[in-house]
Amino acid sequence: MGGACSRKRELLDGDDLHRSGRYSKSGSSKWLLLTLPRCNTNVSVREQGKCPSLMDLCVAKVREDIKKHSSFSMLPRDISQLIFNELVASHSLNDGSLEAFRDCALQITFRIIDNPHWLLFHQDMRVGEYPAVKDGWMDIVSSQGESLLSLDISCSDVTDTGLSLLKKCPSIQSLKCNYCDQISDNGLGHLSGLSNLTSLSFKKSNCITADGMRAFTNLVNLVNLDLERCLKINGGLVHIKDLKKLESLNIRYCNCITDADIESISGLTNLKELQVSCCKVTDAGITHLKGIADWIPFSLSKIAHLDLEGCPLTSACLKVISGFALLVFLNLSRCGVSDDGSKSFSALQKLKVLNLGFNNISDVCLVHLKDLFNLESLNFDSCRISDEGLLNLKGLLQLKSLELSDTGVGNNGLNHLSGLSNLESLNLSFTSVTDGGLRKLSGLTSIKSLNLDSRQITDSGLAAITTEVVINLCICLTGLTHLDLFGARISDFGTNCLKYFKNLQSLELCGGSITDAGVKNIKDLKSLTQLNLSQNSHLTDKTLELISGLTGLTSLNVSNSRITNAGLQHLKPLKNLQSLTLESCKVSANEMKKLQLSSLPNLLSVRPE
Repeated sequence: MGGACSRKRELLDGDDLHRSGRYSKSGSSKWLLLTLPRCNTNVSVREQGKCPSLMDLCVAKVREDIKKHSSFSMLPRDISQLIFNELVASHSLNDGSLEAFRDCALQITFRIIDNPHWLLFHQDMRVGEYPAVKDGWMDIVSSQGESLLSLDISCSDVTDTGLSLLKKCPSIQSLKCNYCDQISDNGLGHLSGLSNLTSLSFKKSNCITADGMRAFTNLVNLVNLDLERCLKINGGLVHIKDLKKLESLNIRYCNCITDADIESISGLTNLKELQVSCCKVTDAGITHLKGIADWIPFSLSKIAHLDLEGCPLTSACLKVISGFALLVFLNLSRCGVSDDGSKSFSALQKLKVLNLGFNNISDVCLVHLKDLFNLESLNFDSCRISDEGLLNLKGLLQLKSLELSDTGVGNNGLNHLSGLSNLESLNLSFTSVTDGGLRKLSGLTSIKSLNLDSRQITDSGLAAITTEVVINLCICLTGLTHLDLFGARISDFGTNCLKYFKNLQSLELCGGSITDAGVKNIKDLKSLTQLNLSQNSHLTDKTLELISGLTGLTSLNVSNSRITNAGLQHLKPLKNLQSLTLESCKVSANEMKKLQLSSLPNLLSVRPE
């Protein structure tokens, strides 16, 4: 990484080196301070409210005068990096200013998300609007030479030509080219010489085919390979069969992948993570994971993470899976697994996460899970689980997340959960849990996320909790950070208990009968960052006035209410607001835009637009 700086040092004689002080421990900043003009007091720095350092001021001044500087190649790398970061953070980077960083030995990451004009730089920090990264930018990127170790050009306009420039960067270890529609098999060919690559990602790259994957054959140090949603790679996995260092392979949503492809990778004995969701792999394909020879019982015995969601499997695959003794994560959601063969689960003693949602699973299966004491997350969404089955979960004291949505669980089943003191997330939506069952949640003192999206919960139920044990319940649940009551028949009186949840960060009270009077019960929840009050048609501008003190809000939804343009003024104190949704309200897009420009600098998503 310091190679470029070392070479520059050799070009200076001793007197020059002494005079500049550039390469002493503190010489970088001294040199910059001596060569820059004095900064005026109007120079802006990123951290408002904090006294800027001299370095901050100097770098900010360079940013202001960027057109005066044609090259930073003679600066020490750390100073060039600071200037580059400042340009990115201030939305000042363009084709001209980028050219000044040619041969500066920077660490650069370009990544575009959400829409093609949002660029992220360095640690996925959102930095502002830029035109899509293209081949011209790659010329500057490649000039960093051997110092470039990581590059993310996802969603860019880079083509095969731009990718070919990476031949100048033989030390690169991580490369992400996700959603790059203009990179084809020819582009992959330029990567074959980058033998130091350890991580490579080409998510949803529709131009990549099995033939192009021949380029991966020489990437002998590859540890992580991500080809998610690459729909033309059927037969290409044979080209990675000798990458013995490969530990992680993601081929999720590649519906072209078949059992034959799984057979091709059966010799990757260091594989620890395999994601094959929504592919055509059957029980026969899973059998290939068992071993390539009789004397190797399980060639892929190091697998700890296995994702098979949506594959056309049956319970027959469980016998093979039970041989992966190191398995920590297993996703079999929507796979057609039944109670048959569920005894095999008992062998997976290290399992922490198990997803069996949307399968023909009943209480019979749960019997074989009761001794998996390391389980932290269980998903039985839409399974035939009843109150009696939950008795088998009583001993799973490490359980943190439990998904019981759309199951046969009712009030009695909650008794079996009362001892799960580490439970943080519980989903009881679309179950038969009623008002009376809520009382049994008082022992779950670690709950942070609770989903009671149920037509069975009424105002009287919440009121009963409030008048009988609600004080105890609310004190026990003071650590609650997320509460979703979507679809429950909540009214003003039902919101009364919410005022006790002082740590609540996310609250959804959609589709109820809440009025401005009910909103008074949440106006003091200062920890709230996300608030959804949509589908409460009686809310007026008074609601916006009541919540104007919730300055931590980043997301607000008051759709289908009686909010008007006049009420928008109450949102001005919400400086952290990033998302605002007021659909089907009496507000105009023009007034919302004015509010965004004048008072809400962080607002990124506005509906209606």
